[in-house]
Amino acid sequence: MRLFPRLLLNHLAVVAVTASVLLIATELTAQPFIRHHVAQMMDLLGSQGNHMRLDLTSGMRTTLTRALLAALPLGLLVAALTAWVAARRVTASVRHLQAGSQAIASGQYDRRLPEVGEDELTELARSFNTMAGTLARIEQTRAELIGNVAHELRTPVSAVRGYAEAAQDGILPADQALAAIAREVAGMERLTHDLSLVSRVEGGRVELHLTSIPLRDLLTQAQDRFQLAFEDRGVTLQVDFPPAAWAVWADPQRAQQVLANLLGNALKHTPAGGRVWVSADVHGAEATVSVVDTGSGISPEHLDRVFERFYRVDAARTRGEGSGVGLTIARGLARAMHGDLTATSTPGQGSTFRWTVPLSPVAARPPQRS
Repeated sequence: MRLFPRLLLNHLAVVAVTASVLLIATELTAQPFIRHHVAQMMDLLGSQGNHMRLDLTSGMRTTLTRALLAALPLGLLVAALTAWVAARRVTASVRHLQAGSQAIASGQYDRRLPEVGEDELTELARSFNTMAGTLARIEQTRAELIGNVAHELRTPVSAVRGYAEAAQDGILPADQALAAIAREVAGMERLTHDLSLVSRVEGGRVELHLTSIPLRDLLTQAQDRFQLAFEDRGVTLQVDFPPAAWAVWADPQRAQQVLANLLGNALKHTPAGGRVWVSADVHGAEATVSVVDTGSGISPEHLDRVFERFYRVDAARTRGEGSGVGLTIARGLARAMHGDLTATSTPGQGSTFRWTVPLSPVAARPPQRS
């Protein structure tokens, strides 16, 4: 049996039981009431009314029963109509949910349910709509990811084919063509490695070896690694080294990867003559590493999306410079190490990326900077 008939029969059964209980209760409780009032009437009539006692009692009971039986059909009709409306409303919501679920299953992620009222059915519809919106965003992200990967691979694949054809036609010497092909292949290998790392980071499958690391050592290694690259681009790299006692609880390799992605991103977006400033501070049980650049900055509509895979604020300017997932990896690794990575920016003045990382539990708590 379908839902609507079952709900209607259940409501009608409740109405029938209620009516039966009402009749029985009235018949049982009315007798003392009727006898009491008949006795009062007999007291008023005196001995002349004794022969009327049985007739009055029988008449009042009969009148009460007839009145109940006369009112019962109307009550049952109103109750049945109410039950029908209630059952229709519930089944209508269920039908909407069923149709919406079938639409979502067929890929129509823009399907939404009406939200009317403030009851549990409305909450269910609201939850369904939230789920549909989330699935739509996931599907959009999946489509964008496929498109971005295809775009990122199309350029090096085309270049490899061009170099190979040039070598075959004798336009380019074989050794030069092979060297160029090797560079393009290396770029594709970096892209596939970064995509694999993104997948493992977002799936919580990245392997970490957390240990106590002096924060000064992390910044020193990062500076040594990037100093020449900054000098080649004409950008000043300034590092404010923290006290030697400050230590964080992190994976050394992954921590360096976070810093490398932050410094690489800052260098990429800072013009010649600009400056990138790295500093550290301690608040409570966390250290905060800040990377501040004097680049063009990020507008508010882009700021919330800079950590998304392949998202580029200026796709034309940055296409080909990195895989486009560096900040995604950096935030994923920061959170995997029980920290976080956030960004603030003022358009035209630069951006600030802040990496929070837990302090080492095995080292003495470092003094906070004033």
